[in-house]
Formats: sequence, structure tokens, C-alpha cells
Amino acid sequence: MISAYQNEFNRAKNDPLTFWQEQAKAIEWFKFPEKILSKDENGIDSWFADGQMNTAYLALDYHVLNGRGDQTALIYDSPVSGKKQQYTYKELTDHVARTAGMLADLGVVKGDRVIIYMPMIAESVMAMLACARLGAVHSVVFGGFAPNELVIRIEDAEPKVIMTASCGIEVKKIIPYMPLINKAMADSRFKPKNVVVLQRDEYPAELTENRDIDWAEQVAISAPHDCVPVSGRDPLYILYTSGTTGKPKGVVRENGGHAVALKYSMSTIYDAKPGDVYWAASDVGWVVGHSYIVYAPLIHGCTTILYEGKPVRTPDPGAFWRVCEEYKVNILFSAPTAFRAIKKEDPEGELIKQYKMPDLRTIFMAGERLDPPTLEWVQSKTHLPVIDHWWQTETGWAISGNPLGLETFPLKPGSSTKPVPGFQVDILDEAGEPLPPNTQGYIVIKCPLPPGCLTTVWRHHERFQSGYLTQFPGYYVSGDGGYIDDDGYLFVMGRIDDVINVAGHRLSTGEMEEVLGGHPDVAECAVIGAHDELKGQMPIGFVVLKDGHYSVDGNVEKELIQKIRDDIGAVASLKRVLVVNRLPKTRSGKVLRRTIKQVADGEQYTMPSTIDDPSSITEIESALQPQK
Repeated sequence: MISAYQNEFNRAKNDPLTFWQEQAKAIEWFKFPEKILSKDENGIDSWFADGQMNTAYLALDYHVLNGRGDQTALIYDSPVSGKKQQYTYKELTDHVARTAGMLADLGVVKGDRVIIYMPMIAESVMAMLACARLGAVHSVVFGGFAPNELVIRIEDAEPKVIMTASCGIEVKKIIPYMPLINKAMADSRFKPKNVVVLQRDEYPAELTENRDIDWAEQVAISAPHDCVPVSGRDPLYILYTSGTTGKPKGVVRENGGHAVALKYSMSTIYDAKPGDVYWAASDVGWVVGHSYIVYAPLIHGCTTILYEGKPVRTPDPGAFWRVCEEYKVNILFSAPTAFRAIKKEDPEGELIKQYKMPDLRTIFMAGERLDPPTLEWVQSKTHLPVIDHWWQTETGWAISGNPLGLETFPLKPGSSTKPVPGFQVDILDEAGEPLPPNTQGYIVIKCPLPPGCLTTVWRHHERFQSGYLTQFPGYYVSGDGGYIDDDGYLFVMGRIDDVINVAGHRLSTGEMEEVLGGHPDVAECAVIGAHDELKGQMPIGFVVLKDGHYSVDGNVEKELIQKIRDDIGAVASLKRVLVVNRLPKTRSGKVLRRTIKQVADGEQYTMPSTIDDPSSITEIESALQPQK
């Protein structure tokens, strides 16, 4: 007898139009789509193009109209500020409608872009949903990102308005945002019309006359705004992710497919029920925050939690368990790095024992490879099912996982279990030929991609084509390598390009190399992602100085580390820069980054036959030696 999962998977594979038409009926449309799957003007697959709907309506108004108005929709918990706040569906709808009214008063209309540069506060969620309510396209940028990173996004998205707060709060540290905004606005060739500033008590900002708008004052005089109907193919948001060229790519998410896919994922992957308390301990600047702090839980009728804190030091490694107990969390989702941090500070799990969490059913992890030691530690200390699932900013939801809403498969450490119905995952060699089980190759997804995945790169469709669709025609190239075993389990082994994963942040080593190479003393450089027990990977820079330039007491190294922090931001986490006389290269001049990484990770390596100077590898080993 065919299993529930296999039956679902086969239906999605063999008749995707009928399958996704059925799933589309799970959400409320203003006009149900007749075109389930069609081609856009670029020849790219588009789901539900002629449907009429509004994502904010699905997340808010629909529930108020259907009896959930008094249920808690959003819980804001901030150990860094000491503030807590809860909003019912009715209250959150009112706040979002007024925030949308404020944006409308500032001239924002359907199709306009709005950049949201904010910390993890309730108003960040309101800003995102307010844009969706108007049919405006939001682009969330991590609050505190370096000004030049903000400039890149401003010039690409060309927003009419920037929404921000006066400051962010880290552990025992205030980060004023307005100096960063002002620098970005001064440097940007494109000038947004207004900056809306939410004044926080911890650090009020000075506002620029005629440009800056006080959020609280403006929203108080703005009338609530109704939901604006949009088509299924209209963009909901742009989310910038690191590209291999060092230039961020603006992933575009369509309204219709996004809503259908997230609704489907809540029941199929997470086995979530309307009314459940769902906590994605992430940040709204990441795709996880978009999909599973804001949109999916609210569309599904859950209570979602927005947490402004850390897994440790706010105030201790019991922070996650405190939140789970206090709010009766049913499903917890975070990155493996968060649990590695907790394990590092509470290795015996003593703080876990202090909290009663009878409502917590499942712990999900994603964002980077879940290493078996972390998996085993969380399982043994919490006595709860731990589910690894794999997805990308580009896909917006899980490509593979353990589909708890259909059936539960036995766990295999190191594997994200099986492809989710809708994703046809294959492993190809460099020639595009399918590989047998247990053989590593390129992880690809057969087109058409299911609903919810990116349909283009904002303003650079050629980058979408060349980056994802050209290498293997008929397939989406994930950029990851791995294999599928005899049981159909997928094992994702890591990136095949130069993007590394630091605590869930995808960062471009190419971008870091560009910054290091801009230093006047540096002749050439290479950045690799070395294995790190806590954060998954940590970048290490290797630089060759120009002739006649010397590092005195590590001054150049310190300057380079600060330069990365200034140009990219602290999120880059580059803390080691090593000066060497030469970089290992092939005879054709290609830097042997893979070999450098193997040396840094302490792995066995074979001296490449194409290496120009074998002694350069010995020098890398010597440079790393004092740090071991």
C-alpha cells in the first residue's frame, strides 16, 4: 500500500496543476485563479497569475471576519529592552491598517517599494504587513547593516519611503540607526522621498526637517486603509541575498504562490494547527523571518512570537526555554547555531530542567547543516523530536524535510530527510547527467518550481537566468552539493560556490575579498569559510601585501578586520586575517580555495597536480599553526 507521503508526492509530480489548484482552495481569494500555471513575459513559470487576493487580508482581516479576532496573533518579547506586548488579530489588523494609511498619506501606492530597516520590534511586522496591504513591495534590510550595504539596496530597489527606528538594542549595547541612515542617504544616487522613524525610548533620534517623519505622530493622524487587491503574480517583497559576484541579488516573491505554499507548508511540514503558538526564533531580515515569523503563522491562524534577544546572554542560555514555557509554545524553529551557543554555555542542559514545557511538541532547525552532535545534544536534553529541513532564501520554504503532517520518517543524522511534495530533487554531475544513489553531485530541482519560489532577480532578470537556470536546462541549480541515498533521503553537504554560511547568514567571500583587496597595502587576497563548532563556518582572510609593505604588530590585520566591519557589517564575523607571502594557485593563476579550506579545517588533502608552487601550501599551514 502506497504511503501518505508517497501518494502526495506522486500527485504533485504527475499532475502539478491539479495538485496546486487544490492547495490554492485553502486560502481566500477575491477572485480564484483560472490560470494555475502560466508563463510570464520572460518565459518563466508563474503560479496563479490571474487570481486576485491580498496577503495582509489573508494574514489578518480574514481571521477577524471568521471568529479569531480575540485570539492572540503576535507576542513581542524583548529581554534587551525589558518590554513585552501582545496583540490580538483584531488589534494587529487595526495597527497595520493605520500604518498602511500612514504610508498612503506619504504617497505610497501599489507597486511602490519601501525599505524596512528596523530591529526586532512589533512595528517591523506591522510595516511589512502594511506594505502588503497596499500592494507595495517591501524590502527588509537588517537594522544596523553598514551604510554602503544599505546604499546598494536603495539604489537597486529605488524605494519611495524608508521605515526605520531610532536604534537597535544588542546585549548591553545601543546601536543608533539614524547616523547609518544619514550616511546611506548622502551616498546613494537614488534619494527616497521620506524616512519614517519610530522613536524608541532607549535612544531617540534627531530628525532631518522635511525628510524625516515621526512614526507615532504620523500614524496617529492617518486613517485606516483597506486591503488593495493584487494579482497572484504581483511581487510581495524583495529580499537581498549574497551573490557569488559579491553583488546582492534581489529575490522577488510573488503574492499568490507565496501564500499558497506557506499555507500548505504549515500543515504538511510543521503539522501546525490554527491556534497553535508557533515560534521561529529568527530575524525578520532573513527569509525565515519573512516566511515563519510573519506570513505563514498568521495566514494559518497561529499565534506567532517576535523575540528581540539572543539564545544566550539575554540573560542566560535558558532564554529559549523561558519563552517556550511562558507562552506555551507548540513549535520551535531556529538555526543550529542557536542551539550550539546554548550547548556551549550550558553543556549539561541544566537550565532546560528549570522550565516546564509540556506544550512544546517539536523543534525544527534550518539555515545551515545540522551537524549530528548538535542534533544528538538537543534530542537528549529536551527529549523532543528534532526535525532538520533544508531550504533557501530563493525557495522561501522547505525543499526537503520530514513531513509531519503526512507521516514521520525515521531520522538519519546529517540528512534533511525527503523532498517535500512539489519539489523534484535530482543529483547531477558536471555534464548534467543523473547520478546514482550515494554519489555526490549538484543538487538541482526540476522545473517548474512549485509555488512560492523566486521568479526573477529584481531588475536583473539575466542574473536569475544565468545564476539558476542556465547551467542545467530544465533545472533550477541550488548551488549546493550533496547526494540522495538508497532510501530517498537527501544529504546536503554544502555550497559549491563561494557563499559561506555564518550562523545562518549567507555571506559572499567574494564581497569580503573585494573589501580586503581595496586596502592600499594588499596585493591579493583570498577568503574561505573554515569550519566552526559554534557558527557553522567562520571566514578567514589570507592576504599578500604589496612589496615594501609590512605589517607592524598586526596593524594591517587589525585595519582589514575593521574595514570589513565598516563596509559589510559585524555580521560578516571576520576576526582572522593572516599575512602570507603567496597564495596557493594553479599554473593558470586560479587560487586553490578548496585546498586552503581543507588545510584550515585540518582535513587530509591531496596536493593538486595543477599547483604552481607547493611551498605555498606549507606557508598556509604555518600561518594557521599558531591559531590552532
